[in-house]
Amino acid sequence: MSESLSLLLTNDDGVDSTGFRALYDALDAVADVTAVAPADDQSAVGRQLSADVDVAEHELGYVVHGTPADCTVVGLEALCPDVDMVVAGCNKGANLGAYVLGRSGTVSAAVEAAFFDVPAIAVSMYVPPSGDTPWNETAEDPADYRHATAAATYLVDRAPEAGVFEEAEYLNVNAPMATDDEDEPASLEVTTPSTLYEMTAKRNEENERITLHDGVWEMMRGGDLPDPEGTDRRAVVEGRVSVSPLTAPHTTRHHDALDSLAESYQA
Repeated sequence: MSESLSLLLTNDDGVDSTGFRALYDALDAVADVTAVAPADDQSAVGRQLSADVDVAEHELGYVVHGTPADCTVVGLEALCPDVDMVVAGCNKGANLGAYVLGRSGTVSAAVEAAFFDVPAIAVSMYVPPSGDTPWNETAEDPADYRHATAAATYLVDRAPEAGVFEEAEYLNVNAPMATDDEDEPASLEVTTPSTLYEMTAKRNEENERITLHDGVWEMMRGGDLPDPEGTDRRAVVEGRVSVSPLTAPHTTRHHDALDSLAESYQA
């Protein structure tokens, strides 16, 4: 990798998260990395933007009292406008499936970069079920993230010159959590986001509260995963690093039905 390559590194778990530091250290060994990361946990805020944000210097770069999308905009416009790429992560918890892309702060930081025409990579790590231990209390060792950091470093190094970003605006990378008995990096698979969707909402008649529930995670815990081969979730659950090449602008397609309605519309 060229030493002149400059990166803006952000995330949504906050600047002090284990995954962020693990990815910073891995990339800092091979590139000029400037952290522009949220001051605290901003998970699942999507592309939420602020009108203004407070920014402070940090030993790794800058800390922003705002969202991941704020960090991308502030970084590219004001703090480090000449970077070659934006990398977001490493998120503790996978960002898998088409329906998750718009919710994830990690992915949204990469999407925001794409609208600046800056190549971007979102990096997340799948945390598998671990008995009675809550998932958010696991993965506290930087070594747990080594599949994610290895894949991210490889893609940062190779993807631009290979022409990857001539076809994709950003990459959504999801890696399995590393275990102590693994010496080799996990293999890498190019995937498409799964279209499986199992959100439910149940009303509690006693207190009028409505509970939203994502059934996909239950399926993953139980090993009952109907995702076909070639999808991001299937790859990660089976121990491979998933890389989905994605475009940021929404696609549009003209069709006769809507064209006909538009032609017959009377204001």
